Amino acid sequence: MKELIIATRASALALWQAYHVKAHIEKHFNIKVTLNEITSQGDKILDRPLALIGGKGHFTKELEDAMLEGKAHMAVHSLKDVPTYIPDGLSLVAITQRQDQSDVLLSHKYPSLDALPQGAVVGTTSLRRRMQLLHKRPDLKVKDLRGNVNTRLRKLKEGEYDAIILAYIGLHRLDLLKDIPFVEKLSFMLPPMGQAALAIEIIDNNLLLLDIALSLNDEESFWYTKLERDFVSAIGAGCSAPVAVNASMNNDMITIRAMIGYPDGTHIMERSMEAHFEESQNLGFDLAKEMIKNGALEILKEAEKLAFKDEMPQRL
Repeated sequence: MKELIIATRASALALWQAYHVKAHIEKHFNIKVTLNEITSQGDKILDRPLALIGGKGHFTKELEDAMLEGKAHMAVHSLKDVPTYIPDGLSLVAITQRQDQSDVLLSHKYPSLDALPQGAVVGTTSLRRRMQLLHKRPDLKVKDLRGNVNTRLRKLKEGEYDAIILAYIGLHRLDLLKDIPFVEKLSFMLPPMGQAALAIEIIDNNLLLLDIALSLNDEESFWYTKLERDFVSAIGAGCSAPVAVNASMNNDMITIRAMIGYPDGTHIMERSMEAHFEESQNLGFDLAKEMIKNGALEILKEAEKLAFKDEMPQRL
């Protein structure tokens, strides 16, 4: 292989991530790396919530199609955007070291969540964030927020929102935090599956490509996110269901926490489970089974009905 082609979304954050991987490969392997920049369906449709256009797969499908058509050998994704189903002919083989998973509240007017006045308008695309925010502050008005990071920050600056919530890591990678007067990490907010880690997906049956991809893998991050993806797969949660899940380790004990509920912050179910690292293989599945036994599927079914219910009649 003389040239390795990486498929990537064309957004600023996705390109940062792809160039980060490109630099690693070129440093450690004698191979030229080029990028195939693709504008995904999820990046094109900005006038409605993700749940109404098919969800997160719209950020990955075109990249996977490019690999299956021979136009790329590898794709770099934000892991949180990757569905638990991977198409035949492709494999998700490496997860980079996970970094700060925090969600952050950004504002040009108010220094913190507690400082937001009653009825303040907060922007977020995520049903998971909406659920947790309204559970803590049911008096707030949550408004949908789409567009790339710079577009979202512009809308905040122009006063369309009193505050918005984004992932810390993307802002940090693009060095955008310095331009925002008030930034507060929301320590109470449980992250989604895979937040702050990159996923490396490759075409099958290429040993050199596999070796290159595995050089990017962080074993602990791979394990934590495997458990999170197992949970999401077992509980059958799509993007129109508010779901938070996070696995971590302390002194060889793995703990996985999950939260589901209605988008309005009610009917919250939160559970956790732990096991020694060597016995944690099925921890994600076991937590899903425990929550299903206690009514999780009924909560998720109703949550999906409620998600964006104001928008749905206009789209049918």
